[in-house]
Amino acid sequence: MAELVPFAVPTESDKTLLVWELSSGPTAEALHHSLFTVFSQFGLLYSVRVFPNAAVARPGFYAIIKFYSARDAHRAQEACDRKQLFQKSPVKVRLGTRHRAVQHQALALNSFQCQELANYYFGFNGWSKRIIKLQELSDLEERENEDIVAPYQKQSLKFFCALEVLLPSYECRSTGVGMAEEPVYKLEEGPLSFLMKRKTAQKLAIQKALSDAFQKLLIVVLESGKIAVEYRPGEEIVDVRSEEELHDLIQVSCVSWKQYCQGGERLSLRFVLGGRRVQSVRTGL
Repeated sequence: MAELVPFAVPTESDKTLLVWELSSGPTAEALHHSLFTVFSQFGLLYSVRVFPNAAVARPGFYAIIKFYSARDAHRAQEACDRKQLFQKSPVKVRLGTRHRAVQHQALALNSFQCQELANYYFGFNGWSKRIIKLQELSDLEERENEDIVAPYQKQSLKFFCALEVLLPSYECRSTGVGMAEEPVYKLEEGPLSFLMKRKTAQKLAIQKALSDAFQKLLIVVLESGKIAVEYRPGEEIVDVRSEEELHDLIQVSCVSWKQYCQGGERLSLRFVLGGRRVQSVRTGL
């Protein structure tokens, strides 16, 4: 049976391992390193967390390890349970307990985690990103033209980014949008600080757009080990024709959007993200 791996924080019990009877000799940091080294051999890890045992128990530690893949977690559990691994005494490894009554809302991975997951399954050269639009939406110039400006009124740097993630081997591409804002106190900020905040806002907007684009992709791991990709567009492609439509799209207030709705600029913003409908599946092998 094929396994689906979304670009989301893994919360399922079958992707979570509980490891206990870890010795009290090493530090928590040393145990974290040892656990990561052992369990990362079975697949990409989302997290490794080490905790001290409760006061009523004997001294020692236990750990919670999360995989992106349930298949990898199952293989790790079978291979490591009741084995010594990196210590003299064996450890116990169990899959997480199912709680069907509790439903977790999927949380998106950040841009770094998305890239890590993409590199693992597609390869470092198996995907790329292309920035479609990176536009400043700041209100600083508008405020400078006002007759009266409060001396310490907080202003902001806003950047909007639209980009696409390309998967050539799968003939697939996914678009994403993101916006970031950095507060600025003009009378308190020097030129260098202002430039640094501008650069930070640009970077955050790109990161948010990249994460947004990856949310449309679903990795399909076949039993043979081959990888396929499902593209799940948010909604039907929408042509942004008015200031109000663009305002509703990315939910930003107090920003002039006229420049986005003029002539050729429309083409770069003709998409909306969300939804769950599967559009296509491509295999790269």
